Amino acid sequence: MQYVENCKAKAASLRGKIASLIGIIANVLLATTKIVVGSLFGLISVVADGLNNLTDCGSSVVSLISFKLSSKPPDKEHPFGHERIEYICSLSVAFLILFVAVNTVRESIEKIINPTGVVFSYWIIAVLAASILVKFSLFLYYRITARKINSTILSATAIDCLTDSISTLVTLVCFIISAATGYNADGYVGIIVALFIAWSAIVILRGAFSNLIGKAPDKQMIKDIRDRILAYDGVLSVHDLCVYCYGANKFFASVHIEVAASVDVLVSHELIDEIERDFAENTSIVLTGHLDPVEVDNPEVNELKCAVQKIVGDIDTRFSIHDFRVVRGENHTNVLFDVAIPYEADLSKEEIKERIEAAVSAIDKKYRLIITVEYDGFSH
Repeated sequence: MQYVENCKAKAASLRGKIASLIGIIANVLLATTKIVVGSLFGLISVVADGLNNLTDCGSSVVSLISFKLSSKPPDKEHPFGHERIEYICSLSVAFLILFVAVNTVRESIEKIINPTGVVFSYWIIAVLAASILVKFSLFLYYRITARKINSTILSATAIDCLTDSISTLVTLVCFIISAATGYNADGYVGIIVALFIAWSAIVILRGAFSNLIGKAPDKQMIKDIRDRILAYDGVLSVHDLCVYCYGANKFFASVHIEVAASVDVLVSHELIDEIERDFAENTSIVLTGHLDPVEVDNPEVNELKCAVQKIVGDIDTRFSIHDFRVVRGENHTNVLFDVAIPYEADLSKEEIKERIEAAVSAIDKKYRLIITVEYDGFSH
């Protein structure tokens, strides 16, 4: 299993390195051409576009370093691996792009204050048109590759390429208009280009910070995990599913798996082991299952559970219950269960408890409820 995972990681790293090298070559060529042509004809917007490509070249170098470092195997200091290095590198790319945006605004303002005459050249049109084509092609290539290897930094680079192609298109259109009207809008276009550059940096920053803070897993991943576990005979339900991401392709998950209490505990334990082994061998997720035996053969408990489920569902259809247990005493009966609610629930936890207690008390005053209300953002 470890050998297979290592092979997958190496293949993903190789694809990422190839994509980064292609980006370095393409951006060096674009940057050189634009800076030379823009300088010859005194167009700050074209030079700014070239500097942006030079920054993209630096971003590709950072990506290359990122794939090299993040592919390192786990060690004593980092037992979960080094794949989160990619998020740090994404932040570096974003700050580099922001620096170019600020510098471009400064130079564009100087050009607005001290404008020059409009110089028309087919060279400029050819260079900008070629840049749009190359950048949009890189956007498609990076996006496809990022999805195949689940790379955050390539996704960020793809967004940057799309933004570059749009900003270059704006530069081209404004240059043609300026040449036709005789009004030099080069400084204003430079500011527009800088805004596009800054926007791409902000998008990358948001994504990187979200991953570092602990972004919620993809809903499809949660569904796939639940469906895979529920497909096993003997599994009644799952709850408290939590997924922890330690990089683009490294996930750890924990889940409570409900089984019938009447089944021998050794048999149920073997079932949990089999589920964990399945995930370890056939997915990129290291799963830890917690055995939750539930009473399924008691008609009174089942009837009460159904009644409580309906009460909870009537409060909000997104609410669910689990870990339902009944402990009988001489004078009263304790009913223990957890209520899972989404983060965007309209009611507070105390209000939810009060509504449930009032409704169950109406069924029979002997029931004393011990309710734990918890957020279940991963399942909704």
